Amino acid sequence: MTQLTRRSLLGSTTVGAAATGLSTGLIGTPAQAAPFRTARRRDRVERLLARMTLAEKIGQLRLANTAEDTEAALRTTGCGGVFSVVGAAQLNALQQQALQTRLAIPLIVGLDVIHGYTTNFPIPLGQAASWDPEVAASDARTSAAEARRSGITWTYAPMMDVSHEPRWGRIAEGNGEDPYLTTRFAVAKTKAYQGADLARPDTLAACAKHYVGYGQPEGGRDYNTVDVSIQRLHNTYLPPFRACVEAGIATVMASFNTISGVPAHANAYTIREVLKQRYGFDGFVVSDYTGIQELIPHGIAGNGTDAAREGIRAGVDMEMTSTNYVEHARDLLRTGAISQREIDDAVRRILTVKDDLGLFDNPFVDPAGETVSVSAQARAAARTAAARSLVLLRNENGVLPLSKGRTVAVVGPLGTATYDLNGTWSGLGTGASTTEPTTVLDAIKAISGGSVTYTPGCAVDDTDTSGIDAAVAAARAADVCVLVLGETAAMSGEAAARSDIGLPGVQQQLADRVGAAQPHTVAVLLNGRPLTLTQLAAAVPAILEAFAPGLEGGNAIADALFGITNPGGKLPVSFPRSVGQVPIYYNHENTGRPYDPDNKYTSKYLDLPDGPLYEFGFGLSYTSFEVSGVRFSSDTLPRRHGRVTVAATVRNTGARAGDEVVQLYLHDPVASIVQPVRRLRGFERVTLAPGEQRTVRFTLTREDVGFYDDQARFIVEPGQVEVYVGTSSDQATKAGVLTVR
Repeated sequence: MTQLTRRSLLGSTTVGAAATGLSTGLIGTPAQAAPFRTARRRDRVERLLARMTLAEKIGQLRLANTAEDTEAALRTTGCGGVFSVVGAAQLNALQQQALQTRLAIPLIVGLDVIHGYTTNFPIPLGQAASWDPEVAASDARTSAAEARRSGITWTYAPMMDVSHEPRWGRIAEGNGEDPYLTTRFAVAKTKAYQGADLARPDTLAACAKHYVGYGQPEGGRDYNTVDVSIQRLHNTYLPPFRACVEAGIATVMASFNTISGVPAHANAYTIREVLKQRYGFDGFVVSDYTGIQELIPHGIAGNGTDAAREGIRAGVDMEMTSTNYVEHARDLLRTGAISQREIDDAVRRILTVKDDLGLFDNPFVDPAGETVSVSAQARAAARTAAARSLVLLRNENGVLPLSKGRTVAVVGPLGTATYDLNGTWSGLGTGASTTEPTTVLDAIKAISGGSVTYTPGCAVDDTDTSGIDAAVAAARAADVCVLVLGETAAMSGEAAARSDIGLPGVQQQLADRVGAAQPHTVAVLLNGRPLTLTQLAAAVPAILEAFAPGLEGGNAIADALFGITNPGGKLPVSFPRSVGQVPIYYNHENTGRPYDPDNKYTSKYLDLPDGPLYEFGFGLSYTSFEVSGVRFSSDTLPRRHGRVTVAATVRNTGARAGDEVVQLYLHDPVASIVQPVRRLRGFERVTLAPGEQRTVRFTLTREDVGFYDDQARFIVEPGQVEVYVGTSSDQATKAGVLTVR
């Protein structure tokens, strides 16, 4: 089979200055060497590589997923690493076996440390709702220290798949619909996982996943096809990966999907040309689970030999779980289908990351120091993260915050949830499964100061309505009702697509009847994706979105309900009115017939108002804010090396302390490629006392006003760019116009 090349995706390989703007070539400046890389480490890898036999090299390309497979591989084909094995003693034993091989090459040990190891933080989508990258960094620092002490050296995070698809279950693992917000969070998490030196005993090698386009599968079905233009690939889906390469990320994981007809695991354009050559990525690329083997059902490989050839030639360095590389690489070399240079490059990358991790000097951990329980410091960090991730979506008539001493009826199937508070990809670390979160019910009981009752009303996802009458009676008898609704942890994450993203089961019926019986009803949502909440918003006066808030989520929710903390989060993803609107996202492109309520022949639905129910960047507070006084340091931005500072004043105009997120958006009204109607290019979350004000500043450069064209060239065109500043993508007002010259 002929290897697919860039020409099959672009139709041309011509590189040159853009006719309408200033071009900086296809990608930009390659990444600098990782900050923890030393000449000594590089020399050791080269010396080791020179001593290795072909069999030893090929063995390094294998990643096993059980202790038994690892042990067998070390005795036969060789093995580069293992994942999904936990426990310091067992991992030490595997490392000891690896050191008994001829060259004593240690294993790299991976695990899905997605939002916690022993201490579960909010899911990444919830963390993004904080609009505070330090929340993600706090998770990563805590998780890295816990995991490394237990023998893990490599995490399959952060996930940086920009997604406009709420039906897709893995939207829970990412940071929402915007490339800029995703980039900020992904970089913060990468740096916090890896620190300044990967050899430290509290760091992990991070993995940028899934490369690339995985967040936009057709129909929202996991593992499905992605058909994407070159300009959207580079403007929307690639920016977080490029930024994390520049931040020194150690590894990258290929994605399950095709990219415009070419599977990611066989895509030489995205991996070899873009990632390794143009971005200058010097770590290694790992397949996803059986991703090389799946090139056969994809239809780009006829057998294991074909699959190994396509993966190696595309630049996937390590094969996870399946064994096509170790079975077929020798024959492929013999026939010239792959080259010794390709094998050596893959092995060099893997050995370099192992050396960066300090594994050649110290592959073992002290079992006495293994993390087996949650520390007070980690618990406090998780509680802070959960509190900052809450988003207040609705608060009519000042229902929130609740007053202490009143009778509270907690209703809903998730009022006593434990595991479901943690969400998807949780509980994998030592001690995590035995550390249960405090339930919302127990957290309310602890601080309410009044009588608290609990009635589930219904299950999360069945059709039994027999418990609703009792729930209505309990709500009517109380002063206020807290209705805890949403999804189980298993309803989001991998292989958890939903065709209907409303409240599962009969929960909406429960909400309708309880809301009618008790006017002081607050809905608390636990979920891993955006939900369609139009009917819920009509039924209850207050809605607090918690996503899956982690170990301390119950306490954080209770704190917010009673005003001990003030919700300040914002949505990282649009919440549609109906699943029929999907995909719906704030940074959509202009159309020739934009929405006009008075003209039928414009872009809209006959049966729905325009736009989402709750837009990207939206979130309320128990206080009020005013953003004013926007000013520019200059009204002109030179295209080559210019910088313009945009400043604004934000003031707390209410009676409570609270947080506001000031957001800056751009719009280029005339360009050679149609531009989004809004494009986030700056945000800052600030905490203000009543009456307090603060100046926030954003710096705009050519990176902010430029874009990639349909030949993957980054261009900065002359002309005017509109600047919007406000508190959401819909509530940002035009602050002025920059002239780009």
